[in-house]
Amino acid sequence: MSKKIFVLGGTGFLGYYTTEELLKKGYEVATISLPPMPAEDLFSSDVSVTLGNINDMTDEAVLKMLEGCEGFIYAAGADERVVPKSPASKFFYEENVLPTQRLAYLAKEAGVKNFVVFGSYFAEFAERLPETDLKLEGYPMMRLLQEQVAFAEGDGSMAVTSLRLPYIFGTMPGREPLWKMFTDQIKGQAIFPALKGGTAMVTVEQVGQAAVGAMENGTHRSTYAIGDTNMSYQEFYQMMVEALGQETTVPVVSYDDVRAIYEGIDAEAAKAGLEHGIHSTKTAMMQEYDLYLDPNDTFPTLNVTHFDVVASIKETLKKCVE
Repeated sequence: MSKKIFVLGGTGFLGYYTTEELLKKGYEVATISLPPMPAEDLFSSDVSVTLGNINDMTDEAVLKMLEGCEGFIYAAGADERVVPKSPASKFFYEENVLPTQRLAYLAKEAGVKNFVVFGSYFAEFAERLPETDLKLEGYPMMRLLQEQVAFAEGDGSMAVTSLRLPYIFGTMPGREPLWKMFTDQIKGQAIFPALKGGTAMVTVEQVGQAAVGAMENGTHRSTYAIGDTNMSYQEFYQMMVEALGQETTVPVVSYDDVRAIYEGIDAEAAKAGLEHGIHSTKTAMMQEYDLYLDPNDTFPTLNVTHFDVVASIKETLKKCVE
């Protein structure tokens, strides 16, 4: 008999690829996702899909839905692109921490053995680079807390792991890539400056592999910061320029050169009663760092294979500018 896995947010970008990876490995999958379905015949084989908001369901209804599930993959939540009402920490607490705590508790009650949370590599660098004070920013602060409440709920009876995810590329049926907001920013610009740092990148297929790997091989309370290819922001912006077919120049500038712009963005947000999960000034400061990850730290444990990330970026950007 095949094992049944529950994916929260299975029709979302990450949930979709995680579901496909589970199906490939012979698992049975059930999911609940927010309506509408992004595309008809979304999945390659049979998946039990419920459309709705799990946070509106009673505990009894959730327990019933989780009956017979061995694993739970939490592919939902709010990321740092959302600019909520101030204070941002309260928003990310309510969106990411509280639902995770409740669902980890209910999963354990339902007899789930393995629980995987999708988090952010900003949690990783908040720990690795204490001098940046990233831990004091609402978004990473609550990503770290989200992991801790999930670990605590699992203690003693359920293995809980967290994937700390960097920049992710890929496309899926019925959804526009999230990178379109970035290509839109560069569109028509003569100059688009980059800061001197860089970032880790993976493909969405690798996120699916890592999720299944964490469920199968992860150890309780482990965090896995996954990254395949490391790239400077300048190189990445250059790829966006090429995808747009523009002549934009991408100079490398220092934080001090652009500080006023980012201070302005934060001031605008504050005036509107909003707050970024990572203040724009802090985001820019972080872009002076090489937020790089070594695949050898996680890929062997999680059985993640190497992909051509550059090809995936090109394909993603092509879809953004179409």
